[in-house]
Amino acid sequence: MNHWLIKQEPGDYAFAQFVKDKRTDWTGVRNFQARNNLSAMKTGDAVLYYHSGDERAIVGTATVSRAAFPDPTTEPDEEKGAWVAVELRAGETLKNPLPLAAVKADALLKDMVLAKNSRLSVMPVSPAEHARILHLTA
Repeated sequence: MNHWLIKQEPGDYAFAQFVKDKRTDWTGVRNFQARNNLSAMKTGDAVLYYHSGDERAIVGTATVSRAAFPDPTTEPDEEKGAWVAVELRAGETLKNPLPLAAVKADALLKDMVLAKNSRLSVMPVSPAEHARILHLTA
C-alpha cells in the first residue's frame, strides 16, 4: 500500500462535505506531476486530506476506491486520457488537524513533499510520515 496527500480549498470541497458524500471522483487535476501521482494510486492506498487556503491543515483520511481512469472533466480540445481521476472513499475526520506550520516544525516531517512543495495538489507520503501524522493527530 502507498500513501498520498491530496489538497483542496475547503470552500470548494470541504472534508465535511466529502464525509457526507461518502465517496467522490477526484477530477480536474491539471498539473503533470500531480497527474502522475494520481496515475500511480492503487485501490486501497491511504490518502490524507489537506485543507489549503487560509486553513492549511491535514484534516482527514480517505482511501483510493478506484485506480486512475480518464478524467471526465477533460475539455474536448484536450487529448483523451491525458488527464486522469481516481475515486476516493471518505475516511475519518482527524481528531486534531495538523497545521502546515506543525508539519514544517516536526523533525520527522520537515522533509516531506508538503513541507517542501506545498503548491502540489497530489503528493506521495512515506509510510513513516503517514504514521507520524496519524500519531500527531490522534
